[in-house]
Amino acid sequence: MSEQSGVTNLSFEADRVWDAFVVGRAGLDLYPEPDGCQIKDALSFSSDMGGSAGNIAVAMAKAGAKVGLISALSKDGVGDFVKARLISEGVDISLTSDTLGNERTSLALAEVRKTDCGVVIYRNDPADLKVTCSDAVKGALPQSRNLVITGTSLIDIDSRAQTLEMMRLASASGCHVWLDLDYRSWNWPSLEITRQVYLEAAQYATVVIGNEEEFAVLCDSLDSYIDDGLARQKIVVLKRGMDGASLYVGNARLDCGVYAVETVKPYGAGDAFLGNLIVNYMSHGDWRQAADAGSAAAAIVVSKRGCASAMPNSDQLKSMQRSQIMTPAAHWS
Repeated sequence: MSEQSGVTNLSFEADRVWDAFVVGRAGLDLYPEPDGCQIKDALSFSSDMGGSAGNIAVAMAKAGAKVGLISALSKDGVGDFVKARLISEGVDISLTSDTLGNERTSLALAEVRKTDCGVVIYRNDPADLKVTCSDAVKGALPQSRNLVITGTSLIDIDSRAQTLEMMRLASASGCHVWLDLDYRSWNWPSLEITRQVYLEAAQYATVVIGNEEEFAVLCDSLDSYIDDGLARQKIVVLKRGMDGASLYVGNARLDCGVYAVETVKPYGAGDAFLGNLIVNYMSHGDWRQAADAGSAAAAIVVSKRGCASAMPNSDQLKSMQRSQIMTPAAHWS
């Protein structure tokens, strides 16, 4: 252990079956070809699986975790595509249900461009908001070390109630809850409602993750929220994009930089960072090492086309860490 004094460390029960469950959206992504073109000028499209929860689950599975997705997918060709990709990447879908009504699995069209990258997401009556805290889910949560919640699962009244119940049960059973705020303004009716929901969800979270915009939705003052959270033994992960990330753990702050790569698109980095941060920390119990792994994974993903398929396995991650150095290096203050 290389952690300094005053750092909050998490413990994980060894006899649990699952490393993590991830709750939220998984969908079909289409990327216009050739790289660099806009959607309107595309000659063709390539496919991948995407969605914040699906991406995080794949990132964790490729990093070596036993992980399952708790979600819902439409019983059609698009839902079947997503299921097949999840299975091929090693994500368990036994707690992902089918919807049989008019709900549809989300579709995203995302440009592969370094800047001015257009993304269009179709979420009319989305299937993932039909997620349920079923008896099977209730039985599985106490057998997991972690529960990762993405903010999109909180936007609908019904899915919110189901998700909050999962968070409550996980917290009560010693399963660490990670809340990724994942704020998208068009999902929510107002900032006031979003804040109320976020605050309710955050009370069950061990770790809260977001960027500055997302924390501004959660609270008026990030500094005050961090101070209050740390007093209650909560951990805060602030994502700073190209400036890296900061982790507030106990009485200490860990700042980490980025791995410099030639980017092809800006999205997917946050999902890669979080998934690898969690798995690496579970393995080694060292926040600095975990942040380094998360940063390396994020760099790999933005340097490639696609999201889920771009998530690195352990060999690819180690190769990045051997060939380059995170700048600036992670340091405590």
